[in-house]
Amino acid sequence: METSDRAESGTVSGFFVGAVVGAGIALLLAPQSGAQMRGLLRDWAARAQDGFDGAVDRGVEVMDSAIDRGHDFVEKGKRSLRETGRQAQDFAEAGKTALHDAKDRLASEDR
Repeated sequence: METSDRAESGTVSGFFVGAVVGAGIALLLAPQSGAQMRGLLRDWAARAQDGFDGAVDRGVEVMDSAIDRGHDFVEKGKRSLRETGRQAQDFAEAGKTALHDAKDRLASEDR
C-alpha cells in the first residue's frame, strides 16, 4: 500500500515538473505573437489545472480507501480480541472446574 502511494506521488510530481519544463522550452522556442502566446499559456494552464484536479481527486479516493481499510482492520481486530477474551474465560472456567473436581476427589479419598 505504501509503495503504491509513493508511486502515485512520484507520478504527480513528475507530471508537474515535466509540464513546467515543457512550458519553459515552448516559450523559448515559440515564434508566436503575444496574443497567440497568451492563448497557448491559457490553454496550458487549463490543462495543468485539469491534471491537478484529477490528481487531487485520485488522492482523495486513495485516502478514503485507506481509511475504509483501516476501519475494517480495526473492526476485525476488535472481533478477534473479543473472541480471544471469550476463549480465555472459557479456559479459566474449565480450569476452575477441574481444580474443584480434583479437590473434591482428593477430599473424598482422604475420608
